[in-house]
Amino acid sequence: MRDIWTTLITAVIILITSGCSVGQPSQTKSKKPVIVFVTGDHEYSSEETMPLIAAELEKNYGMRTVVLKSSPDHTSEENIPGLSILKEADLAVFYLRWRRLPADQLKYIEDYLNSGKPVMGFRTTTHAFNYPAGHPLEKWNAFGEFALGTPPGWGKSGHTHYGHNSSTDVSLIPDQIIHPILTGVPAQFHARSWLYHVVPDYPAKGSTPLLMGKAVQPDKKAVDNPVAWTWKTAAGGNTFMTTLGHPDDFKEEGLQRLVINAVHWTLGKPVPKKWAGKIEMNVAYRQP
Repeated sequence: MRDIWTTLITAVIILITSGCSVGQPSQTKSKKPVIVFVTGDHEYSSEETMPLIAAELEKNYGMRTVVLKSSPDHTSEENIPGLSILKEADLAVFYLRWRRLPADQLKYIEDYLNSGKPVMGFRTTTHAFNYPAGHPLEKWNAFGEFALGTPPGWGKSGHTHYGHNSSTDVSLIPDQIIHPILTGVPAQFHARSWLYHVVPDYPAKGSTPLLMGKAVQPDKKAVDNPVAWTWKTAAGGNTFMTTLGHPDDFKEEGLQRLVINAVHWTLGKPVPKKWAGKIEMNVAYRQP
């Protein structure tokens, strides 16, 4: 009998000293994905819309988020503090327009892209950076091309739009209707964003267009253009890009669902089976 009690006591001591926790998930299994939003634009209030998306991901979808903003305000083109957090990120989401960050800040973005981790981008991230000709960092003007499969900057490869007074009718591309990112997204919806022209050379080779846009009341002859697609970076990272992103677009539940699904898909996670419901988003557009 003494031997039995000795064995039991020894087992309990081993269990305690080994740090095991019965009935508790391991730290690895319980780790929340870290999503870093990098914002900074003059026009579309990304520093206000992205925190609302981030809050929803934390509240209802088990994510940890960090939102970085241009400093001292959204018009500041040369400083986004805190980019070192990208070293901890599982997903980086960019909504930028014509920034000129210093080399030490860009290094964090470069290292992230080279890691092969996933990337998401919105609208003006097609022209995220705007260094003058001959600048040592001029190659970053093509950020959209090598990070998201977009044209290499505004005006390049015919990249333009159909006028600020136009808008866009959006529809699912029939061949992709069963794509996980399109789960629960309506077959058609309207977006306030004026349509970006990216065809015929973009989205980049190897991309999968998901949504098509048709310009409504364009200021010139218009053709339909993809407004959302997936791709892979040179390092193998999953990419999701949409040229939508006007603040009024985010009032559309279909776009909200698209974005939440895309976050999960780029992370390699199943898209949510249950939709938590519409997000209240009422952010003003800023005329540049």
